Amino acid sequence: MAEISATSFPSSSSASLALRSSLNGSLRCQNVACLRTTSLFQELSVKRSQLSGNAVATTTTHVPLTRGSKSQAIRAVLSGDGQTVVSADSKEAGLRGKLKKVVLAYSGGLDTSVIVPWLKENYGCEVVCFTADVGQGIKELEGLEQKAKASGASQLVVKDLTEEFVKDYIFPCLRAGAIYERKYLLGTSMARPVIAKAMVDVAAEVGADAVAHGCTGKGNDQVRFELTFFSLNPELKVVAPWREWEIQGREDAIEYAKKHNVPVPVTKKSIYSRDRNLWHLSHEGDILEDPANEPKKDMYMMSVDPEDAPDQPEYIEIGIESGLPVALNGKALSPATLLSELNTIGGKHGIGRIDMVENRLVGMKSRGVYETPGGTILFAAVQELESLTLDRESIQVKDSLALKYAEMVYAGRWFDPLKESMDAFMEKLTEKTTGSVTLKLYKGSVSVTGRKSPNSLYRQDISSFEGSEIYNQADAAGFIRLYGLPMRVRAMLEKGI
Repeated sequence: MAEISATSFPSSSSASLALRSSLNGSLRCQNVACLRTTSLFQELSVKRSQLSGNAVATTTTHVPLTRGSKSQAIRAVLSGDGQTVVSADSKEAGLRGKLKKVVLAYSGGLDTSVIVPWLKENYGCEVVCFTADVGQGIKELEGLEQKAKASGASQLVVKDLTEEFVKDYIFPCLRAGAIYERKYLLGTSMARPVIAKAMVDVAAEVGADAVAHGCTGKGNDQVRFELTFFSLNPELKVVAPWREWEIQGREDAIEYAKKHNVPVPVTKKSIYSRDRNLWHLSHEGDILEDPANEPKKDMYMMSVDPEDAPDQPEYIEIGIESGLPVALNGKALSPATLLSELNTIGGKHGIGRIDMVENRLVGMKSRGVYETPGGTILFAAVQELESLTLDRESIQVKDSLALKYAEMVYAGRWFDPLKESMDAFMEKLTEKTTGSVTLKLYKGSVSVTGRKSPNSLYRQDISSFEGSEIYNQADAAGFIRLYGLPMRVRAMLEKGI
């Protein structure tokens, strides 16, 4: 069971701030019709008693539908009784002034650091910061208490999800053989549902009525977080600041942080967007936004350059039970410990670097560089053992479903019944995939040198070129004639035979 630690800080909010946030939120809109003239605004009579919902404005004139700035615009819908009902263009804007406590997915990085004061400023609510330890490293967890306090959070909650992350999220994907678009081993995709699930739990523990995240409106993570929220607690409200605020990019966020005295770990000169957990480390942004640019050598953090890796190869043995890794070099290890050890070994040999342009769920392409040393080793081992324990059609069906499985995980549909049904199928199919695989690691490459299983379908007495009592080579003639009959009949038709 995950450990929970909480640190409380003084909370400050006022009724006037909440009222001002409610007024701003009720009249806020994005990319909608706007009222440009002062005289027109003077004709509007806003019913203050309805500030807890949508503001209702009355007017006797037609409201022109013209595009204006975000700060001016409102969406006006003319009702049958001549009243103009002003409603926010986003669900989040309509929540302003209504939320009491929000649990924020907090990393201490730029985005989430500026969200804390922004939520208090715009929603007038208490902010509880939540940090999940999914193996991102002790350095990323250091100083979070001070950062959260400096940002204005009332409480910091930290949960250690490392073993749960590997056992219940990484290993099912590994068993399924899930790889997105031929390369991506789903490091971030797998981490988001375990974090979001914990946020739902924390919201219940602290009595929060909403959750918030720092995902941009252009990325996949917003979908992954919110689909999990919907699946586990559809009553929770969701706030996504990047879809509301006027901050247009990371440099704007830096300026906002400076104005609010929020410490951030980046500068304008070198900005990488990184996501790290026990499975991988991703890099985006800066020079990587041009897919023609080669990544800088000093960008990598989990692995050495293959050119600088040891000149001598290293051999390791991975023990596997029912499709899941359980041991390294004959020593049984917990899921997280096993992965951690392989990260160290693989990183030393420059294993697991991927540079790819992928198709995001929201429709655009993005370029990312991923380091997955231990995961790359495990994928090679598990798939190789399946070559002994699964027959041809089982492998073909499994591989075809793996594509859909990877797509669903990438899209944030972790708790979808279809994905859960595929998990049951994969577990049943690989129940005999037990044994061990020996691998050779050398300058960025992983090579299989041996595999063995007590459930192996490989029979040397049958496969050998020597004589066999089970397999009679003469039987192949009849098999070929029957197997090739459709092609033979078609050729006869074409030739008029």
